[in-house]
Amino acid sequence: MQNKADRLKAARVPERPELDAERARRLPPGQTLTESFPILHEGAVPEYDLAAWDLRIFGEVEEERTFTFDELQALPVTRTVSDIHCVTRWSKFDTPWEGVRFSDLMKEIKVKPEAKYVMIHADPDYETNLKLADLLKDDVLLAWNYDGKPLTAKHGWPLRLVVPAFYFWKSAKWIRGIEFMKEDRPGFWESNGFHNTADPFKEQRFSSDEYYMPEDEWKYVEAD
Repeated sequence: MQNKADRLKAARVPERPELDAERARRLPPGQTLTESFPILHEGAVPEYDLAAWDLRIFGEVEEERTFTFDELQALPVTRTVSDIHCVTRWSKFDTPWEGVRFSDLMKEIKVKPEAKYVMIHADPDYETNLKLADLLKDDVLLAWNYDGKPLTAKHGWPLRLVVPAFYFWKSAKWIRGIEFMKEDRPGFWESNGFHNTADPFKEQRFSSDEYYMPEDEWKYVEAD
């Protein structure tokens, strides 16, 4: 796993495309646009039986809960269109998603007032951390559809998080648990030198200046 983190740290800086003013404003520094949807993940793509699948809600909550896939889909459905940005330096504009807003899921659970952070747990053995306040924005979804169709297995079926404000490693695929926390702690990539916040417009790729992106392998991804 560390080898892949090292390859990402060694990614080259692409040439910035020529864009009109509006699209240039939307593209973070150090990124290039793609029309495809590259794929990057740790471990094998998991397989699921939806009859046995559930989403666990735990941590700083009044009562631990689990949701089946049918129960999630019975919640208010939201469709969003957002720009997404990967730490490996690709960005994709106007991506269409469908699912339940994180803020709407919050209405179904009783989170303790001292919960300020969230750890997203996903298969296979993946975690990523976020502030609860950032997950309550209107464009943050627990998504099951992309571009009008169910997510493919490689893109996180049956459920993935979509948090457009941050580099896409925060938008975990194959979500299985949401842990509410009093205090923050790093997830998988955050423990491997990646930035805790991950704002692409601030180029928050890495946790310290010892990491950099020289001239090779920035496209260490599959395209779908």
